[in-house]
Amino acid sequence: MEPSRARMIARDLLAVLVVAIFMFPIAWWALSSIKPYSAIFDRSGPVYIGFKPTPDNYRVTLLGVSRVDIGMEQGGEAAGVIKGGASSYDSRQSLLASAIIAVGSTALTLVLATLAAYCLSRMQFSGQQSFLFWILSQRFMPPIAIVIPIVFMFRDLGLRDTYTGLILVHSLINLPLAVLLLKSFFDDVPREVDEAALIDGATRWQTFGRVVLPMVKGGVAATAVLCFIFSWTEFLLSLFLTTSIRTVPVKISTFVTSTATEWGYITALGTSAIIPSFIFILLVQRHLVRGLTLGSLKE
Repeated sequence: MEPSRARMIARDLLAVLVVAIFMFPIAWWALSSIKPYSAIFDRSGPVYIGFKPTPDNYRVTLLGVSRVDIGMEQGGEAAGVIKGGASSYDSRQSLLASAIIAVGSTALTLVLATLAAYCLSRMQFSGQQSFLFWILSQRFMPPIAIVIPIVFMFRDLGLRDTYTGLILVHSLINLPLAVLLLKSFFDDVPREVDEAALIDGATRWQTFGRVVLPMVKGGVAATAVLCFIFSWTEFLLSLFLTTSIRTVPVKISTFVTSTATEWGYITALGTSAIIPSFIFILLVQRHLVRGLTLGSLKE
């Protein structure tokens, strides 16, 4: 075997191994979501095969079926299933709340970020690099450092425990990264395109909306996916800013009760929450890889 071919095979095997290592926790998580109670809490050790798959965990979390009814159907396992406390495991409202907040914050972030990124890409001013670094630095600060002031501000403004409040705060968190990502895509569009459109009689707004923006739609899609994922998975701010509104991460945290941890329901809801993000990533993966490098890779 030629040395070059051997290196290629070794590289491919190493890549498969790395992917398998990262995918195993996700696969195990999904596998646990279809396990019955007895297989999840088997005292003899982890159960990989040899169990009867069940949709009961999804029926409780996604369809609102009572876990007491599930326990009655399972007969001898009923006591184990219903001992986890009095919390409600119906998660349909949480999925809807997360979707509203994620879509709303993503849309608001894109509107603001595209305008800011286009201006930063096309206009030169003194201290621009310092200003860009300042924008990036806003993402350095961990949410725990600002959550208490935000709670008091939102309480006084009447935004606490509202969809509007969560959409605003998620947009603020996503905005710095979205601006920098979109700027990298706008930078790849030659300024001559703008100049040609302006010479042909287009206004600056028309140049932006009808000429330049369609040329970076892939970058906009990649940025939208990132903003959606960050909002969809955000936990800390959603926990502190809401009481009646529970997003999916906050809802999952309630499955840990004083008497038990409902791993079946946790894995079922967690697996369901992964699916939208996974689909969106597949749709824009080519642009997403380039966006994550802030434009250092060309298409």
